[in-house]
Amino acid sequence: MEHFIQKDDKSEVAEWLQALDSVIEYAGIEQAQELLQQLAAHASQHDLNIGGSLNTPYKNTIAVVNQPNYPGDIELEQKLDSMIRWNALAMVVKAGKTGFDLGGHIGSYASSATLYNVGFNHIWDVKDLLFIQGHVTPGIYARAFLEGRLTAEQITNFRQETSGKGVSSYPHPWLMPDFWQFPTVSMGLGPLQAIYQARFMRYLQARNLAVTAKRKVWCFCGDGEMDEPESLGALHIASREKLDNLIFVINCNLQRLDGPVRGNSSVIQELERFFIGAGWNVIKVMWDSNWDLLFAKDHNNLILQRMAEINDGEYQNYAANDGKYLRDNFFGKTLELQELVVDLSDDDLNKLLRGGHDPLK
Repeated sequence: MEHFIQKDDKSEVAEWLQALDSVIEYAGIEQAQELLQQLAAHASQHDLNIGGSLNTPYKNTIAVVNQPNYPGDIELEQKLDSMIRWNALAMVVKAGKTGFDLGGHIGSYASSATLYNVGFNHIWDVKDLLFIQGHVTPGIYARAFLEGRLTAEQITNFRQETSGKGVSSYPHPWLMPDFWQFPTVSMGLGPLQAIYQARFMRYLQARNLAVTAKRKVWCFCGDGEMDEPESLGALHIASREKLDNLIFVINCNLQRLDGPVRGNSSVIQELERFFIGAGWNVIKVMWDSNWDLLFAKDHNNLILQRMAEINDGEYQNYAANDGKYLRDNFFGKTLELQELVVDLSDDDLNKLLRGGHDPLK
């Protein structure tokens, strides 16, 4: 007798989901992905358009169980991180009081300081090529000052390099040849250069002109910067040439000079679609370690459903307010969400931060 799945037969759907869970548990993620790809190919033979999304859920790509141990002393590094942030802030504020209307960027480095410091402490060495986001130069100078590579006079004269005693506004190898590798401002210049730099390194390796196999190109961008045509215009070259020596790090602080990057949408999800569609491997670092226990006990994915409803403008409100605001406006939408945080104080909720500020993530 033929068997047909009833329209509202939830038990039948549950069996399919359980089967997939079993494949993941006993055969692994890669085997499960292969299975789904074959299933999608088979469906297309029957003219079934399964649609699908180029987005993954609004959470960290790397599961907690797959996190490696941190290689350094987090407490010590965070003290140094705080000193660098303070010096970067002081540098910009002091430059703004000179009467020359110099200006400067504070938010870009404040939101990405952990990304840079973990990289400098544990990942990069002299063989790596770094395309630094132009607006974060105060933080890079502040770190160099602690290392003794720049003097107090130089960083005091931030954006006053024409006298020969200061440091340039943005990465400028012509003005500071012993400090900067590449110019990355105007906006969009860094991403385009990085892709062609990685491609050229492969060209040299393939023709035995230079040994570049172990060298990586790291390009740091801001989410607002990705609106520049140059930032996204050559993504297909990287995937077509299989440039696995290239890493883009996009600091999504959701903020422009004049407001949220995507006030009524989600720039992170939008960028993920761009990169996945162009053939890139995308890793999202969304939430810090304080969220892990909440996600672990949320068996019905209620938090992820709620996150998917929220736009960047609202996320800015959550970041700017306290734990009570988060309880009332994020978790307060349903009783089920409220129950997930009933044992957490407002102070606990205030510690639910973004993954880009967590060295472990």
